[in-house]
Formats: sequence, C-alpha cells, structure tokens
Amino acid sequence: MKIALTGKGGVGKTTLAAALAYLYAQEGRRVLAVDADPDANLASALAVPAERLQGLRPIAQMAELIQERTGARPGAMGGVFKLNPRVEDIPEEFGLRLDGIVLLELGRSKEAASGCFCPENVFLRRLLKHLVLERQEVVVLDMEAGIEHLTRGTAEAMEAFIVVVEPGKRSLQTAQAVRELARGLGVKKVFAVANKTRGPEDVEFIRQGLQGMELLGAIGYHPQVLEADMQALAPHEAVPALRAEVAKIKKRLEELLEG
Repeated sequence: MKIALTGKGGVGKTTLAAALAYLYAQEGRRVLAVDADPDANLASALAVPAERLQGLRPIAQMAELIQERTGARPGAMGGVFKLNPRVEDIPEEFGLRLDGIVLLELGRSKEAASGCFCPENVFLRRLLKHLVLERQEVVVLDMEAGIEHLTRGTAEAMEAFIVVVEPGKRSLQTAQAVRELARGLGVKKVFAVANKTRGPEDVEFIRQGLQGMELLGAIGYHPQVLEADMQALAPHEAVPALRAEVAKIKKRLEELLEG
C-alpha cells in the first residue's frame, strides 16, 4: 500500500497521515511514514518524544551524505553527478523507529524547491522512487499542496492520492488543483477526505464541491485534537472518535482499491 496525502496548509492531512500509519502498524504491517512537507509536523503527530527528535534530520540537509552518493555538493548547479545514487540503506540508517513505524523526514532545500536539476533534488526523487517502487512496506507520504518531489513513474505507482479538505472554498480549490497535477503525472486514483466537519451540512458542502472526486469519508471537528497537540500527544491515540473515523476511511479506501 502506497498512499500520498496532500491538501491546503492547516486542513489536518498530517493528523490523518499519522493515524493511517498507526493503524497499519497496529495490524502488524511494516510502515514507512515519510514527511515530505517542508513544514514538517509528522513527528509531532506521531508523538515522537522530544529527546528522540534530535536524532531525526531532514535528508535534504545531509550535505555530506548527498555529496558522497551523488558526487556533487548540494547547492551546486550544473556539473556532473550521479543520476541514480544509492539510497537503499536510507530508511534503516536514518529513519526513526517508533512502535512499528519508521519515520523519515525528507526536508527540502531552497534549490530543490525550485525544481532544479541539482544533487539534492535528484537524491530526494531517487529516494522516493525507491520507497514507492522497490520496497514492500506500507508507505504513507505526507506532502504539501504541491507534488514537486514526485516524478511521473513514482506518481503512477502510488496506489492512492488522498486530498484532505475542510469546509471552505479555498480548500476545495486546492483539492481540484492537486487532482489536476496528479492526473498530469498519470495518477488515476485521487480521493478526498473531509476534515473538521461540524455536521452533515459540512460534509455535503464538501461533497458537492469535489466535482465528482470520490469522498472516502469524514472526520469531525474535535477540539481535543488541539488539546492533544498542546500536551504533545498523538491525536489518534488521545481522541478515540478520530481514530474510529480514520479506521472507517481506511476500510473504505481498501474496498475501493480492491474493487
């Protein structure tokens, strides 16, 4: 299972990503939780203890590693460097292990953010290709609203793109933009999840605004999620109602993919 989650900032995609990773790990599955959002919060959503966060470094900021594997210093434009660097050992070597989940933080350099043909961008794309195409674990990829890290081949191999949407026009506009970006890369299965809904009216508002995109389910507005964050707790563990809602979404996703 390879799942990418995206959506406008603040809609709750990281909370959903963490909950899905947790549920798959609870089934005894090997899970790779990959934080590909520059505003990295997946570690917090998984309640990684503060003392362990020191051992989690964004891959894009590992200049010596990238230079060793590609043959070029990050930030270098042009020149000669390896387009197929070795990445097979990255999850085991640099991932943080937590309750059956291996957490990787990709990060993103200024140069990589521009989509440039530079060592760190090449390295990140090769790493994602390896995670999606060549590994057998469940991969849960927490992304920003853009999908710059993905190449066509990697995107086509994702079994599901999930766009998290909250009640609001801007969030729906982002969902449509992401769907078009994903389709441009060959992704056929783009789903939506409604979050922070206050009742059936919010869910229906989102459903109507999705213009035919499949809605996997809805997560209610839970003030306890904010309280969990303030107490450095994982929302999916602190809020049973949220965990139950995500379990239903996971089940529906699996039914659609199997069908």
